[in-house]
Amino acid sequence: MLRGMAPAGGGPKYLALAERLKLALLRGEYGPSLPPERALAQGLGVSRDTLRRALALLEEEGLLLRRRGSGTYVARRATFRARLLGFTEEMEALGVVPETRLLKAEKGPATPEEAFHLRLSPSEEVWRLERLRLGDGEPIALERAVLPLWALEALPQGSLYRALEARGLRPVRALQRLRALPAREEDRLLGVEPGTPLLYLERLSFLADGRPVELVKSRYRGDRYELLVELT
Repeated sequence: MLRGMAPAGGGPKYLALAERLKLALLRGEYGPSLPPERALAQGLGVSRDTLRRALALLEEEGLLLRRRGSGTYVARRATFRARLLGFTEEMEALGVVPETRLLKAEKGPATPEEAFHLRLSPSEEVWRLERLRLGDGEPIALERAVLPLWALEALPQGSLYRALEARGLRPVRALQRLRALPAREEDRLLGVEPGTPLLYLERLSFLADGRPVELVKSRYRGDRYELLVELT
């Protein structure tokens, strides 16, 4: 429910309209863009002021993108399910074209934190990859992955998980933590301003024999990413 949503039967009209439009958006009744404001207001039987206030709430939730002089568009969100898949595989499963831009790649001795999580000695080396992940050309995440040097012979050109699978090192389980953090100056690569709420994911992935093989720290755009978890 939208923040400030009034109980049924009361409250400002724009709140009820926002909820009505939200349900229509989630059912896929609009897209990729909404009709012009005048036509939409007339079709819904509301004033343009009421419509604008409702659209502003939906934009705040990340369901709509309003572009001055262009119109109002339905925002595409990548809904990732609680399965252990790589970014490329998740995007392909959603029908979204994945893209990865390598920002930095290096080999070096593991830091104390990396050695602890990956069960390495301080003298052992690791791969460190910093990548910008995109879907349909739009930035979604900034990712920093650390892997033991033995996990990869060379930097993969495409999916990291597929490169690991080719070496018989496909992760089979992972521990993942998720929390909200404000965007930093370097997060402008995601197309957001510093201070914008981001979703921070930290994941440690394991092989079938119990060895940790990947430590990933990612910062996702909240208006482009959501995590769906089934509880039983």
